[in-house]
Amino acid sequence: MQTRDVVFIALFAAIIAALAVFPPITLPVIAVPITAQSLGVMLAGGILGAKRGGLAVLLLLVLVAIGLPLLSGGRGGFGVFLGPTAGYLAGWVVAAFLIGYLTERNWTRLNYVLAFLFCVVGGVVALYAIGVPWSAYVAKVSLAAAFTGSMPFVPGDIVKALIAAAVIMIVKRSYPIIGARA
Repeated sequence: MQTRDVVFIALFAAIIAALAVFPPITLPVIAVPITAQSLGVMLAGGILGAKRGGLAVLLLLVLVAIGLPLLSGGRGGFGVFLGPTAGYLAGWVVAAFLIGYLTERNWTRLNYVLAFLFCVVGGVVALYAIGVPWSAYVAKVSLAAAFTGSMPFVPGDIVKALIAAAVIMIVKRSYPIIGARA
């Protein structure tokens, strides 16, 4: 791994952390806040690719685990990995990796629609597939109740995927980070 890769990984971990400053919105049905940080996860995968995007999220989560308050609401510490958001936090790594993988494999034909679809597949479908069951387990509710409780998050996540796709395409044209390695 080159110094440049390490810098990009650290930079995107910092971007995801910085997106925590937007005030979270917590829905009453399930105690999972709506944050801007999942936008950073989508950007990490779509701009850095699978390996570096996943590592950026992993770095952020390691910093959170050792106690840095880098999650929305100033949360940090190992305890967050035992609460209702833990599945989503673990899902962030998978989401960034999956978005990056799909982006890398389709780099030469990548357009806005594909970038958006990749962000939805990784940043919504895969993320919810990991986060919802964990939330159901921790909250001691049925999977159906946790799934229903998570549905109000989907419109916001779709908007984040739209924004991420636009940024990914701008970066692809102006500074193709993935293309430089592919």
